[in-house]
Amino acid sequence: MNKNKKVLPGVISYERLIKKKVKTNPAFGKKIEERTVEELLENGVIIIDKPNGPTSHQVDSWIKKILGTDKVGHSGTLDPNATGILPIGVGDATKTLSFLLLAGKEYVGIMVLHKDVDEKKIKDVCESFVGDVVQLPPVRSAVKRVHRKRTIYYLDIIQIKGREVLFRVGCESGTYVRTICVDIGRRLRCGAHLAELRRTQVGHIKESNCVLLHDLKDCFVFYKEDKDEESIRTILHPVEYILMHLPKIVVRDSAVDALCHGANLALPGVVELDTGIKKNDIVLLSTLKGEAVAVGKTLMSTEEMIQKEKGFCANLERVVMKKGTYPSIWKKT
Repeated sequence: MNKNKKVLPGVISYERLIKKKVKTNPAFGKKIEERTVEELLENGVIIIDKPNGPTSHQVDSWIKKILGTDKVGHSGTLDPNATGILPIGVGDATKTLSFLLLAGKEYVGIMVLHKDVDEKKIKDVCESFVGDVVQLPPVRSAVKRVHRKRTIYYLDIIQIKGREVLFRVGCESGTYVRTICVDIGRRLRCGAHLAELRRTQVGHIKESNCVLLHDLKDCFVFYKEDKDEESIRTILHPVEYILMHLPKIVVRDSAVDALCHGANLALPGVVELDTGIKKNDIVLLSTLKGEAVAVGKTLMSTEEMIQKEKGFCANLERVVMKKGTYPSIWKKT
């Protein structure tokens, strides 16, 4: 691992390759920006700036009441005293939230050392945590307490003031920052604990994309009472927003409905694809209009998909698009 490469997996950019030049039929599906608010409420995403105090599940409950829906869920639980980015899925988008866990997360926190320690030693020990680490989840955690490996992409010291250490860490989903602080204190032989924590980035999603709960409520009231769509559209994103970090395979119109019915993707259906795709990667299968059709796991690399003309190139993990959005032009058995 390159320790100087301070970037999360979810912000890696890809180049698009054209396998076949084809056009899409404007009579079926629609561009993402043309979706109605009602459609977004059935399959949309909201990026909440979680306040200090409530649990992530309480935030879900409040949003259910605001929107008047039963289908709301979050990606990446934040502790009650932690703040920051909390991606919320509304409607069918809740089924795709797990794929955001592949994007990586960034936090800014304050670690308190229990004894005075030389600043250079603090920085050296923190730097030694970049890479793969083995963690034992805290006693009060939502997962089984077994050792597990997680990746730290970067850990930067922003400021040291006495025993307080302000730091920024980019890490794999499921990493316990509280445990990192305890382990750093153990390695420094002084003891340490996490005092404050804020999630500042999830893949490509940044703090500037967040909204407060009361802003969501105001915008939804304006939409319901005054039919003001402008404000709610700045808050309610299409489901593709939380799948942007995935490399993409674009399929022809005639392959879409087969995928919606659970068929695996065959090479004749591929028209465009991103560079750098490897076998067993999680990818987004999309239409020529940019709509998410399904999430799949690849059976071939980019090079193989470009060179070959026959065979299956991806198995489906989750269907995103509703059946019948595109016409059925495939043989049913």
